[in-house]
Amino acid sequence: MGTFATSLAELHGSISVQGQHVLDHLTRSVEAFFESDQAKARAVIANDDSIDKLDVEIERAAVPLLAMGSSDEHQIRSVLTIVKVNNELERIADIAVNIVEQVVEPGSTTERPPATFRVMANSVVGMVRDSVRSLSDSNAELARQVLLFDDTVDRFRNEILLHAQEQVALGTCSVRFAFRLTSVTKCLERIADHSTNICEQVIYLQTGKIVRHRPDGWSEPEAPAS
Repeated sequence: MGTFATSLAELHGSISVQGQHVLDHLTRSVEAFFESDQAKARAVIANDDSIDKLDVEIERAAVPLLAMGSSDEHQIRSVLTIVKVNNELERIADIAVNIVEQVVEPGSTTERPPATFRVMANSVVGMVRDSVRSLSDSNAELARQVLLFDDTVDRFRNEILLHAQEQVALGTCSVRFAFRLTSVTKCLERIADHSTNICEQVIYLQTGKIVRHRPDGWSEPEAPAS
């Protein structure tokens, strides 16, 4: 392989490693929240620096590749996709820290979230897992499946937020816990959005087609206008 191809393969390997790190980071974050485990929460916060370090390394490694002046469209798209996905992964890691900050915050409660919350959290972790896998395996169909699940996560969010409001009104849930549950639910929703952004990039990279979201739901990819 030529210098560009070799460097691109190394960059692809780095983003795959980062994806797995972020997935593990998020999984531990969700577990810490479920278990109200402050030790796990602090470990997640401490781990964020290593993700930030690799984030910078990937971005710095991408710049020289673009400067090589490759004229191959797929190679150029590959570098740009990795840069964009790198940013999405870093944001997911940051939001995972936001989740565990609700655990270490003074005055945390032992109240338990509704069952729907656990289903939503596990679903979002699954979306991140499949997003990372779709990039590592260059699997546009898997990426498409992740996009199709986004509306389900939105329905979970609405159900959880409505449940929290109802329980506060009935006096069976403290306002403090409802606020924290609402905050974490919105964090999970944002993570799902970042996962779909990754999948859109994978589809574009592999097919050259642009995924468009419309008010009435997800549509099939469209070829870019000439």
